[in-house]
Amino acid sequence: MSSVFDSYGAYYDLLYGDKNYAAEVEYIDNLLKRYGKDTRQIIELGAGTGIHGSLLAEKGYKINGIELSSQMVARARVSSGFSIQQGDIRSLRLNQTFDAAISLFHVLSYQVTNEDILETLKTAHLHLRPGAIFIFDFWYSPAVYSQRPESRVKTMENAQAKITRWAEPKIYANENRVDVQYKIHAEEIQTRKTDEFFETHSMRHFSLPEIDLLATATGFERIQAEEFLTAAAPSENTWGVCVVLRRRP
Repeated sequence: MSSVFDSYGAYYDLLYGDKNYAAEVEYIDNLLKRYGKDTRQIIELGAGTGIHGSLLAEKGYKINGIELSSQMVARARVSSGFSIQQGDIRSLRLNQTFDAAISLFHVLSYQVTNEDILETLKTAHLHLRPGAIFIFDFWYSPAVYSQRPESRVKTMENAQAKITRWAEPKIYANENRVDVQYKIHAEEIQTRKTDEFFETHSMRHFSLPEIDLLATATGFERIQAEEFLTAAAPSENTWGVCVVLRRRP
């Protein structure tokens, strides 16, 4: 199955070069220590190019990353404590259980249908030992409806390339979904060769009662919900909420 990130993936790390991965990994490490128990082996559902996983591996965790996009897998930074393989997190079945699961950078919001999100949660459940935790973040419905997504332009540049991305959102209120139409223009610095393409990223947003219902249906219980990074209580100003689910016996 192809991924929405197959074209986007070639420029992913440059586009998010301003993302503070180190701070995010510190935050996740704190959650793992606070809510997990003897956490060593972690499955990462939607590992991207492996930056989160590699940094967590430096802290002593063993990370098994799963990523749908072949472009992302090819660009991933594999290390002694971090491995990655191509796979669909909705249908993945490994003969292994883990101490924790993580899914970061709104991967769960890319599961736009009820079937998609349920199958992803089932995958997490099947790969966790009883009592283990699943940490993930997502777009938060109260913020989407209160603030509403806006058109945005972002430009990033390094020694090799300059990239401009235009983002145009379209809200589907009855489906709890936002389709973000991206236009990407990339230029190689030395050759002046250009590349331009369009992609649509469909994003599902969730409320906490919705998360609780989905968790209960797949054998989890929610034990924490907070704003990603700040740990503040979720509000209408909270675009990214992080939850911790515990696998029931």
